[in-house]
Amino acid sequence: MSLTLTPLEGIPEVQPGDDLAGMLLEAAADLLEPGDLLVVTHKVVSKAEGRLVALESIQPSDLALRFARRWGKDPRAVELVLRESQEVVRMARGVIISRTRHGQVCANAGVDLSNAGGGQVACLLPLDPDASARGLARRIQAAVGFAVPVVVCDSFGRAWREGIVNVALGVAGMDPFTDYRGTRDPHGYDLRVSRMASADALAAAAELAMGKVDGVPAVRVRGFPWRPGEAGGVALVRPPENDLFP
Repeated sequence: MSLTLTPLEGIPEVQPGDDLAGMLLEAAADLLEPGDLLVVTHKVVSKAEGRLVALESIQPSDLALRFARRWGKDPRAVELVLRESQEVVRMARGVIISRTRHGQVCANAGVDLSNAGGGQVACLLPLDPDASARGLARRIQAAVGFAVPVVVCDSFGRAWREGIVNVALGVAGMDPFTDYRGTRDPHGYDLRVSRMASADALAAAAELAMGKVDGVPAVRVRGFPWRPGEAGGVALVRPPENDLFP
């Protein structure tokens, strides 16, 4: 397999209400071919969907004020994280790990102050990343005449590893997994549990072409043998009852 990652450049700053699918199509121009897929950062999806909150509109709770005072945080941002959290998993050393309404376990419930208004505007996760991905995929397919899967991504930290890496929040048009169960490795060993989170792997690879500060919100991926699927990104979220470290 040989993968090609092509940044979609020239996409202007996305504003609430913008036609994101149209902007992606214009940036892709004649770049898309059958078999391609797009990885799109959640930030532009959230902006287009109006998922922005001015911190001046937030009244911090007592808990947010105490936590912010102890760890030198903005209490308005802390309060927004608490509001976006379905469950707070851990609050320690200035870090809030929470479970979002989507089931994602991540830092700060996905609330992000970067690239959204000089630290005074917070960007929230899309309300339904899979629905966002489906909407983009439908529009793009209608325009180009063939299926182009869409992966909506965000950068997450990892519990036992340093650094952040892109993961898939929303997936449309492709199976988010590559399933090796029932096959044999080159030595004849039967694979029984091997299932690669290929949507996550594609999101991580695309991040290399996006960069964090280069203003590239989408990447065309060519060469990955995706399979059609309807499971969506929600299938990548491990149910709490299967969590070995509650």
